[in-house]
Amino acid sequence: MKVALFERLSQGHQTSRYPAVLPALPDRLRGRPTVDAAKCPPQCRVCVDACGVQAIALDPMTERPNPRVDLGKCLFCGDCEEACPTAALRFGPEHRLATSRREHLTVQQGHEYALAEQLGAELMRLYGRSLKLRVVSAGGCNGCEVDVNVLGTIGWDLGRFGISYAASPRHADGMLVCGPVTRNMELAVRKTWQAIPDPKICIAVGACAIAGGPFAGHPEQLGGAAAVVPVDLFVPGCPPHPLTILDGLLRLLGKVRG
Repeated sequence: MKVALFERLSQGHQTSRYPAVLPALPDRLRGRPTVDAAKCPPQCRVCVDACGVQAIALDPMTERPNPRVDLGKCLFCGDCEEACPTAALRFGPEHRLATSRREHLTVQQGHEYALAEQLGAELMRLYGRSLKLRVVSAGGCNGCEVDVNVLGTIGWDLGRFGISYAASPRHADGMLVCGPVTRNMELAVRKTWQAIPDPKICIAVGACAIAGGPFAGHPEQLGGAAAVVPVDLFVPGCPPHPLTILDGLLRLLGKVRG
């Protein structure tokens, strides 16, 4: 017991001080991309052709190419950045990605990225200080589930914000969905949602839960949580960094702005 206590004291403060202090992020992190359309050569569509999930499209209303990146579909693989001959499309370190609406998950030059908004007054009154979520793995690869799980560790300590995971949907205030919602999981997702008392919220974490991810178009999946239940928060990524998920949750509860 003494050895364990001494070891814990010697480790010092382990929990991230986010949002007061932004923790160091790895250099390999691919955050929100940026587009410099002025660098795009005329008639170029290299980035569009390089994207394996059709997350990039060109704006037909402009003379020069102005790539539009759908972060709901994007796997953040970096193939488009690698293929771009002029570095017009680059992934940056920006971790803030969560939005309140599916259509806001768009990156394009001249388009302002709208981050997630705080819940309404009634939901804030109920859940602003205590939010319990039932996590549902709806057919994904478990990558997003791992990063959702890590938020409960000492490094992140999700509970200090009043957010925790519930074992039963009947004890939950909302549902957090990972995975594209396969046909085999559709009923489970619906029943989980129905079992959560009203009013309730739903959070879609990862490209699969938003738009089907790499499984988009496959007949055995539904293309994300919004095909089954109403979604209040979209957290893009494949998988999203834990800080991206945490930032989205805190924005939803009005605990971080800007």
